[in-house]
Amino acid sequence: MNRILSLAASGALLASAGFAALPADAGSVRGARANAAAGTTYGAAAARQGPNGGTARRAGTTTVNPDGSASHRSGLQASGPQGSLQSSGSATRDASGNVTQSRSTSATNAATGNSVQSSSAYNSATGLTRSSTCYNASGAVIACR
Repeated sequence: MNRILSLAASGALLASAGFAALPADAGSVRGARANAAAGTTYGAAAARQGPNGGTARRAGTTTVNPDGSASHRSGLQASGPQGSLQSSGSATRDASGNVTQSRSTSATNAATGNSVQSSSAYNSATGLTRSSTCYNASGAVIACR
C-alpha cells in the first residue's frame, strides 16, 4: 500500500499560482480559481511513496482564458532504488491559436551513475525539435543507447 508523502515541494508550484497552502499530510490536491483575465486557473499536486522506498511528486497548473489563450506548467520528480527522474515543462496557446511547448527531462541510473538529459520544444510555426545527451558517472559525454 502506498504511503502518502508531504506535498510541500509539489505544493510550491500551486502556491506560486495563488492557491492556498497544501496540507502536509495530503496525498493529492486539486483546485480551481478565477484569474485576473476573467478565466480559470486549475491546479493539482500529488505525492506518493512506494513499498520499496521510491518516492514521486507531481504538480501542475493550467490556465484557460475567455479569449482562447491558455497556458500549462507541470513538473515531476521521482526517485527510488533504481535511480531518479526530474521533468518540467510548459505550453502556451495565444488567442490566435499559436502554440509553443517545451519540456526538459533528466534521469540518472542509481547503479551506474549514468544519466541522460533531454529537451523538446514545439512551435506551431516551426515544428518540433528534440535533443538528448548522455553522460557517464564522471560527467563525460557518452553515446546514448
